[in-house]
Amino acid sequence: MKLTHRKKNSPWLLIVLAACILLTNCTNMKKVAYLNNINETEITNAINNLEPVIQKNDLLSVTVSSPNATASQPFNTVVTVSTQTIGYTATQASGYLVDMDGFIDMPMLGRIKAAGLTKQQLKDNITKVLVDNKYLLYPVVSVRYLNFKVTVLGEVARPMVVNVPDEKINILEALGFAGDLTIYARRDNIALIREEQGKRIVKRLDLNSGNLLTSPYYYLMSGDILYVEPNKAKVSQNSNTRMWLPGILSGLGLAAVIIDRITR
Repeated sequence: MKLTHRKKNSPWLLIVLAACILLTNCTNMKKVAYLNNINETEITNAINNLEPVIQKNDLLSVTVSSPNATASQPFNTVVTVSTQTIGYTATQASGYLVDMDGFIDMPMLGRIKAAGLTKQQLKDNITKVLVDNKYLLYPVVSVRYLNFKVTVLGEVARPMVVNVPDEKINILEALGFAGDLTIYARRDNIALIREEQGKRIVKRLDLNSGNLLTSPYYYLMSGDILYVEPNKAKVSQNSNTRMWLPGILSGLGLAAVIIDRITR
């Protein structure tokens, strides 16, 4: 009778076990998927006026044009500066390096304040100097970054420095360049490290939340650093490896001694 009772209950046990597995998988999928609480919708960009602020050590390209090309030429003298790249290799680049006082040195115009300004504000200031000093009529000034980059570290496939020629990149694009997050990455607590007005700030971003798309930190600025933390599974795995590895090595050593004695 006991055996018959167990056989009747066994299908129910299998069903309960299968349900538990499915629920566990659903929970894990929610933790892994990006933007899992957002449906098809249209999101108005709430960050239309987002523009990076020039920082010390930024490398800028500044070009000046006007109806009189000959008169504009002295303001477009190529300036070559030495920069340091990964591995501390010195390279030469053409542009204006913002010094530690926050200024750039332009031909004929002298020292001009740059740090703390947006590109548009710097363009307006240079244009005003050209007009006020009657250097040019109807000058057109263009300012671009030559070293716009963001860094992605932590639990990604390829930690790297991402160079951004078009000066616009969002957090998802940056992670894509780095090969996406690994299976051991925490998706709900990405650390964004940014330097603003001489201060370093840290913001936490949740890739699982649809609020990411309307966050003022969705678009990255030059010099931003993204750090992806490992999840508990990765930490536990590393801890268990460190705990069991000495015992395994000792066991292998003992086995080698025993085999050596037996074969003699």
